[in-house]
Amino acid sequence: MEENKNEMNEPKVVQSDIESKDGQTKCPKCGATDISLNTNTGKLRCNFCRHEFEPQKVEGFEDDIGELKGQVVGSGAQDIKADTKDFVTLKCTSCGAEVVIDTASSSSARCHWCRNVLSINQQVPNGSIPDVVLPFQVKKEEARTKIKEFVEKRKFFANPKFKEEFTTENIMGVYFPYMIVDVNSHAKFVGQGEHLVRKYTVGSGDDRETRYDADLYDVEREFDLEIDDLTVESSSDKLDKKSKDKTTNVINAIMPFDTENSVKFDANYMRGFTSEKRDTNVDQLRDIVNEQAKDVARFAANNVSKKYDRGIRWSQEQLDIKGQQWKAAYLPVWLYSYQEVKKNKKILHYVAVNARTKETMGSVPIHMPKLLFVSALLELLGLILMLFVDSDYSAVFLLLGVLFYFVMLAKYRNKSARHTYEKETKTKMENLRQVDNFVKKRTGLRNSTMEGANNKRVNGAFSIATNSLENIGNILNDMDIKIK
Repeated sequence: MEENKNEMNEPKVVQSDIESKDGQTKCPKCGATDISLNTNTGKLRCNFCRHEFEPQKVEGFEDDIGELKGQVVGSGAQDIKADTKDFVTLKCTSCGAEVVIDTASSSSARCHWCRNVLSINQQVPNGSIPDVVLPFQVKKEEARTKIKEFVEKRKFFANPKFKEEFTTENIMGVYFPYMIVDVNSHAKFVGQGEHLVRKYTVGSGDDRETRYDADLYDVEREFDLEIDDLTVESSSDKLDKKSKDKTTNVINAIMPFDTENSVKFDANYMRGFTSEKRDTNVDQLRDIVNEQAKDVARFAANNVSKKYDRGIRWSQEQLDIKGQQWKAAYLPVWLYSYQEVKKNKKILHYVAVNARTKETMGSVPIHMPKLLFVSALLELLGLILMLFVDSDYSAVFLLLGVLFYFVMLAKYRNKSARHTYEKETKTKMENLRQVDNFVKKRTGLRNSTMEGANNKRVNGAFSIATNSLENIGNILNDMDIKIK
């Protein structure tokens, strides 16, 4: 991937906290400072007179992604300064008392004398105050129902201690830190693709095999691509999706969020919820974003190359970045956590609910002796069926118990669950140039997909397990050939 030289220049900074003030946010109707989010409307509401505030949008960012040049960074996404103190002292304007707020864990606090609420709205260079926030929309009771439904479907093989201790009473509403990135780019892909012409069977009896005929083409796709709101975690803890002691990947899997509805940060949106501050900078996330942008471009090329149903083997992939725009954001998640202790090993399991869409994903501790026992029984049943059932697929019965084990493991743990950003991120393609030149006919092919096809490859995320799972379908399609 080649980046425009302008991107390496000093970034343009958009000051997103203009007119934001620390201290008391007073209701214009009654003067009260007890203000919090109304999840029914997504607006802030005075808890005394019930007056609601219209959400504010952040101004100064480029709305037309196609016009992005170089690098634009929100002031809330600027580099964290290591020597910044988390504790901020505010003077209460009502009684004069000094109120200390630990910005590492909160952005507001009550005055211990007059009980008025004081907030931090101006950005602190420690990653705790973002450019925008996406308010909670899903109520706690709704989230509890979704989590309970998720776990109930996984009770049979669940760890007995987990089943005994499971409760949705302790779920938490958490604002997690993310970077929202717009990308203006130009993509070029060159390679060869195969179009299926005929699928047929040769031989007879035990020697019967499936064969494929396909047309081979030289393929080129070149286009301008606008990528809108590509979203990545900006917490190093949540970026570690392969963690062995935490099931952090399930939090990533509840995306996407409707980030277009994000509003200017106001500490009052945080009332009643917890938050985790950002601990990574743009430069630390750039490689991830660029790789994910390339994945998005590859799948955009797939959308205009559907003729090649056996796949495409790209020999050249290029994405030139013309401009990027970065915004720091808090996005809302309802979170249930449970720590499983196995001898001297501890695993923290999460069940997460997207607090905008209700998308739910999680990990449930497995009672392995029970799962292994049932899998062994099925393996034995499969062996019996193989001996007594005359079928072209009888050898598959040998895999019955093994397949059941891995299917259940995937259902309960969801290790490969992730946000499929390459398909779900919004894009706009323009100035498409297509080349499709017939090369030759290929006959008698044994594989159901093109050898070396890489057009569905994903590099920018938790991709090892993902790409392996995508290959399983191809293996099963060819099962009648390969297991004989």
